[in-house]
Amino acid sequence: MQLKVGSLKLPHAAVLAPMSGITDQPFRRIVRLLGGGLVVSEMVASHAILHSIKKEIRKLKFSAKEEAPFSIQLAGWEPAIMAEAAKIAEQLGASIIDINLGCPAKKVTGKFSGSALMQTPELVAEICSAVVNATNIPVTLKMRLGWDDLNKNAPEIGILAEEIGIKMLAVHGRTRNQMYRGKADWYEIRKTVERVSIPVLVNGDINNFHNVRTAMVQSGAQGVMIGRASQGRPWILGQVGDFLSNRKIRETPTVRKIKEIMLTHLEDMLTCYGSNGIRLARKHIAWYSHGMPGSASLRDVANNTHNANIVFEAVQRFFDEQIEAA
Repeated sequence: MQLKVGSLKLPHAAVLAPMSGITDQPFRRIVRLLGGGLVVSEMVASHAILHSIKKEIRKLKFSAKEEAPFSIQLAGWEPAIMAEAAKIAEQLGASIIDINLGCPAKKVTGKFSGSALMQTPELVAEICSAVVNATNIPVTLKMRLGWDDLNKNAPEIGILAEEIGIKMLAVHGRTRNQMYRGKADWYEIRKTVERVSIPVLVNGDINNFHNVRTAMVQSGAQGVMIGRASQGRPWILGQVGDFLSNRKIRETPTVRKIKEIMLTHLEDMLTCYGSNGIRLARKHIAWYSHGMPGSASLRDVANNTHNANIVFEAVQRFFDEQIEAA
């Protein structure tokens, strides 16, 4: 299955979802190394980009050689500032600009950003228009079904976005008020798919091949966006890409291969973040080792030391024990 965003042809129809604190450069690189297609940055506050706030600027760091095609997701509520931030992202080499209408976090919606924007379609139109007119690369939009069960207006927003020039939509099958509770409603996404002619990605609760197939059939979407299922399994994007492209699906890594992947990821985090990399890697260590015997002890070491050598030794010892037991 081929997926195009405007004139940009994507490697395949499985896209890595933007996840705050997770889809940083080391994670995106490991996903691409393992066959992932389009990767998306963490949500970046457009206002912070213009004010050169170090933490947000760091999120814009990427390698065109290893990550392209690469999408930078912008959050904000002021059209002019969103447009200026988009210009900066384009100048830095982004392949795509993505506008965030999906984040449900209170610290984001409280500033009338993220999914809170779905309550004011006229402002969404202004933002989309400003960003589209400010850049020469494709602009996409990620949203939810709506603010709540009484206001599921994703189809209406999809229509106005397409008319303005948005090239692709990603729809999470929950409302903002649901947060991540309950199940994603893939059928409801079909209402948006049927109202627009641009590609739509189905998002939410897609964590295995059965779910990929079911989500695609129920929604009618042209591709999938996978987020939480990639945590500790960065290879799943490549596998789903193979599945959607009718290619032989690459094998799930052996324990020995997972050890290699994890150490490569950790080394990249240290290179990217310095001594702070070990602290930031704790969640990844927990995800990679989840469900394996002795994983609690490994987490205990990772969570209670800042010494990279001790953590690396613990990881190697842990996986060597898994390999020997297997």
